[in-house]
Amino acid sequence: MIQRRTLLGAGLLGLASTIAVGLVCTPSTSTANPGAQARIGSPAPGFSLTDSNGKSVSLADFKGKTVVLEWTNHDCPYVRKHYTGQAMQGLQKKWTDKGVVWLSVISSAPGEQGFVTPEQANKLTVDRSAKPTAVLFDSKGAVGRTYGASVTPHMYIINGDGTLAFMGGIDDKASSRIEDLKTAKNFVDMALDEIAQGKPVSTTTSRPYGCSVKYQS
Repeated sequence: MIQRRTLLGAGLLGLASTIAVGLVCTPSTSTANPGAQARIGSPAPGFSLTDSNGKSVSLADFKGKTVVLEWTNHDCPYVRKHYTGQAMQGLQKKWTDKGVVWLSVISSAPGEQGFVTPEQANKLTVDRSAKPTAVLFDSKGAVGRTYGASVTPHMYIINGDGTLAFMGGIDDKASSRIEDLKTAKNFVDMALDEIAQGKPVSTTTSRPYGCSVKYQS
């Protein structure tokens, strides 16, 4: 009886730990998002959002340029993996130096995990040596839901002609382990390289993974 109670207690403790972790970050690989309008090969949905410096930024501002959209949440362990390992900053610098526009989008609602003020967003950019073109706020979640962004990080690439060329998970290692960056196949880097060479994107979609986007309910 004592042994059974001990096992039961351990099981409940494990369940409680799982629930507690879920409250911090809900891992997800779901691709379902009713109402999403983003389609590979179709015009990317237009939008206008305010950046961390108070400037209005529209997708139309970058006509003729390749644009990367990175849905982000600095508290998400999957996002932290890419920033702590310097992988996300490396990609941002590599491609913005080559003329690609990189827009980090925060769709976390006020009071939810990942929500930050403009000042906090700018501090994060400096502290992490991040190199996005701009950090955009989508606190009502309209743009995220239009694109079908379900996790952080969720990545999208828009061609210079305005069509969507890639969407999905950043790589093929659906984990929060920094060591997995060394062996990961980075779909975003591959797609941008192919676009730069004038080649068709070989992998246009990949299964997104990370923490669920903390939308306004």
